Amino acid sequence: MPRTGRLILPDFPHHIVQRGHNRQTVFASPADCHYYLDILQEFSKALDVKVYAFCLMTNHVHLLLDPGTDLERASCLVKTLAGRMTRYRNKLEGRSGTLWEGRFKSSPVQTGTYLLECCRYIELNPVRAGMVTEAGKYDWSSYSLRTDTKPDNWLSPLPGTKLWGTGKRWRERYAEFVKEGISEECYQQIHNAVKRNQLTGNSRFVDEIAQIIGTRVEQRGPGRPPKN
Repeated sequence: MPRTGRLILPDFPHHIVQRGHNRQTVFASPADCHYYLDILQEFSKALDVKVYAFCLMTNHVHLLLDPGTDLERASCLVKTLAGRMTRYRNKLEGRSGTLWEGRFKSSPVQTGTYLLECCRYIELNPVRAGMVTEAGKYDWSSYSLRTDTKPDNWLSPLPGTKLWGTGKRWRERYAEFVKEGISEECYQQIHNAVKRNQLTGNSRFVDEIAQIIGTRVEQRGPGRPPKN
């Protein structure tokens, strides 16, 4: 069965997942995580790509990015991150070869509720994996930047949350939102969408994207259709 082509759209957030080659470890130490996040901060600013959320897991990474009008920005950022991290790890280990799978996964995300749900999905990954008991106890996700009063917060503000207030009230509301957890239905929708390079959103979003690109991207299940 032919693989689904990666879809990147202008002015939409994209949930991006990149995995280590053969699921090998990518982030083996805090130094590895610091190095990757330094590059992410530097080049997202240089390329003018908005970063809404991230989570570095042992053998893969989740990013929630908005490339703006230039479709090449997101790909360029992810490729830069991958290349720099590969050279860094190869030098540390005295080896050569690839560190990542050949292609990253990408799912355009509907703004509003789905964008918030995708942030929560990403930041709760370590909790679901049993690595920590709550999002705030994991050092390598965007959660602490969203909920702390750190002056070095370099994340882009989340659109569609003005009703949550500002400052301390906003941070408290966001922390409450993440603590509420994500439903299994919503988790599976986001998980399947990025796994299959499909859309994360409702039927109206599918219609909207069809108008933009001239073809309909259906949210299909895995594998071949059953035979009669």
